Order: sequence, then C-alpha cells, then structure tokens
Amino acid sequence: MKKILFILVILCISFKISAHDGGHGLPTKVWHFTNSEMNLKAEFIEKIDNKVYLMNDKHKVVVFNISEFTSEEQHYILNKTNWVNNKNVSRTEHQLFSINYSKILIYFGVGLLLFSFFKFSRKSKPKMVFFSVLSFSIVVMGCKTNISSKGIKMAKNDISYLESIFGVFDKVNTRYDSKYFYIESDGIPEHEMMTGITNWQQQVPINHDYSGNNAWAIPLQPVLAEDSLSTKDNFMKGAIAIAANGIPIFNPLNNRGEDANAIGELDKWGGHCGRADDYHYHLPPTHLQSKVGDDKPIAYALDGFPVYGETEEQLDENLGRFTSDSIYQYHTIKEYPYLIAMMKGKVEINPRTKAPENEIMPQAKTRGVRPDLKPLRDAKIIDFKNPKPNEYILKYEVESLIYSINYGWDDNGNYHYEFINPDGTITNSNYSRK
Repeated sequence: MKKILFILVILCISFKISAHDGGHGLPTKVWHFTNSEMNLKAEFIEKIDNKVYLMNDKHKVVVFNISEFTSEEQHYILNKTNWVNNKNVSRTEHQLFSINYSKILIYFGVGLLLFSFFKFSRKSKPKMVFFSVLSFSIVVMGCKTNISSKGIKMAKNDISYLESIFGVFDKVNTRYDSKYFYIESDGIPEHEMMTGITNWQQQVPINHDYSGNNAWAIPLQPVLAEDSLSTKDNFMKGAIAIAANGIPIFNPLNNRGEDANAIGELDKWGGHCGRADDYHYHLPPTHLQSKVGDDKPIAYALDGFPVYGETEEQLDENLGRFTSDSIYQYHTIKEYPYLIAMMKGKVEINPRTKAPENEIMPQAKTRGVRPDLKPLRDAKIIDFKNPKPNEYILKYEVESLIYSINYGWDDNGNYHYEFINPDGTITNSNYSRK
C-alpha cells in the first residue's frame, strides 16, 4: 500500500511540474541605480542603443538609460547583451522538428526514481539515496528547460480592438477561440491591382477561400521569442503578417532571396500574384492607413504583434519598439527591409519546411486553377479593370505592342480566360476548381 501511495505522489508531482506554466526563461535579479536608493526586481529583456528594457514582477516593461545603473549593473547588461548577440549570430537555421526535451528529462527522472525505489529500497539504502538525488536533479533540469522554452508572455491582444481594425473592411469576417483570432477573406482587395509591374510572371489575381479551417490566424497571446528569427534568412515561404483588409503580407524578399520591390515585381500597392494566382503584399500596405486611422495598425504579424505605419520613434533591430504601455509593436520604413526585420515573437515553424523557405504555422493555403507560368520578358502591366463582379481586364505592353487578358469566374468554380493578341487573334482557356 505504501508503494502504491508513493507512486501516486510521484506521478502527481511529475505531472504538475511538466504542466507548470513557469517563469519567463530570463534571470530575475535586483537592479541598483546610481542616483536612487530604489532597488528594482526585474528580468532583463534587451538593450537597444542606450535604452535598457526590463520586465518587473507585474509583467510591465520598464525602460531606463544605461547610465542610470551602477557600474556593476552596466557591466552585467553589456555582458548579457554581447551573449545574446553572439547567440543570435551563431544561429543559422531554425530547428526542423520540435522535441519537448524538458518533458523527456522530467519523465526520465521520474522513471529512474521509481526504478531505484523498487530496486534498492530494501537491498541498498546508499544506492537508493544516490539514485533519488540523481533523479531529482534530472527532474529539476527538465523543469528549468520547460520554463525557459516558454518565453515572455506579453499582454493579450484585445479581441474587441482586433475586431475594430479588421472590421473596417466589409469583405473581411472575423471570429476567435481561446488561442487565435481568425481573419476570413476571399483574397481580393478592394483597391486596384497589378498596374506598375515591370517584371511579371504572367499570374493574375483570382479569389481564394480564406475561411473556416483555412482562415488566417493571429495568436491572442503574443510571446517574446528567446531568439528573434531574421526575415533575411527565414520565412521566404508563406505570409509573415495579415493586412487589415484580409490580404496576406509576405516577406519583402521573394523565394529567390531578391527584394521583390527593387526588381519590379510589385504593383503600385506593393503586391503581386504568386504561382497560384494568389494576390499578396511584399511591402507594408501603408495605403490602408487612411482607412483604419492614423494611430491604428495596418496589419498584424503572425507572432501576434501589431504592425503600424512609419514613426519618428527609435526602433530596435526588429523594426519595432515597446510603447509606454509595455506593448510591443512593429513599424514600417521606406527602404528594405520595410517591415519586421526580425520576428520578435515566438512562432511555430512548419516541420516540413527548412530555412530560408521555412513557413510559419498555422498558414492558410492557396489553391490555383491553372499551371503557373514563367516570367514574360520586358512585359509591363499598364491597366487593370474590374468592370463587373468577378470579371477583370488586364492589359500589358511588350515592345510597344498591347496585349489583353479578359478573365473571370462564376459561382460554381468555373474560370475562363480570353487572351487577345495585338493583331486581334484570340485564344480561350477554361478551368474548374471543383
């Protein structure tokens, strides 16, 4: 009976430890200041230029100038910053498969403890003590690993605020559960598209069903990542953010690592179509600012943090900043990398993808209706019209000759394309998404 009770107690403790919500993974210490008798207990987050960001025991981010700290504290801050920077530089790619080593350690320790209890409890007390201490050490190590892997939880996204941002656009629907805020759209923005592209891959925008289980998802609980992943070396597949109008925002670099804007692939609104004829942005859609409001975000990154337009405030290496309310937000700039230089928040990576084409999960999927084509040399898109619902006319110029594509779709998933050459000859193609 005693052995049964012992096993039940051990199992309860191990479950409690493995499910423990934990701390933030950064050391909590008491900070000392030169011109004040105040001592502050807080966690170190990061140093940006002369600003030091800490998080106090109320989960509020507080900011100080490094000169306000004692010389010993300044030395600690500089050493910690150098350690973080060196760790970020040495990290070349994200782990392909997510293995919960913390729980492996915890359960291994518990198993070892149970083994030693039954094996040595009556035969050898010294061995019993030795294996008990070893088992306890392994469990504690697993618990610490589990805690450090969680990162720093920031303030939860306010659902009513998210609804107010995405609710500005009539074509966008939203919903939420306990983990995500979902954005549904048909993938077609209300503004004009395609004009201004001088490096065209012969794709044209069609509708995509971003709804139900295929909706875009924004985490309600953003978590600061232990290591920020650079968009220069990651996320060249799929979206990194969702614009307020329900259109995905991709990495400013295309899947070949080129600045899509610099090589003429984007239209006047910073977007173009992918191989599935899916319209998306590669530049921050700052033109949405007039619709959502000057002080409102134009998008949300897939790590849960908002994306605002340009600012005169100083930005960190991620192109973001902490506000006075301890909220983290990204901002946009006019030159590369344009937005989200590094992903500040923790994200889940699709294990079937590898850097630099690793993909953030969950990710809505596209479904094209025709084969993807190759770039058309020297083609310039000069006009794009939407004469009636689901019907479009695209005109492009090659060597001073004008070509047209009239295309559209019906409610049954049938798509028709009419290609008109400069001499008036016409070629028709039809596809179905059934």
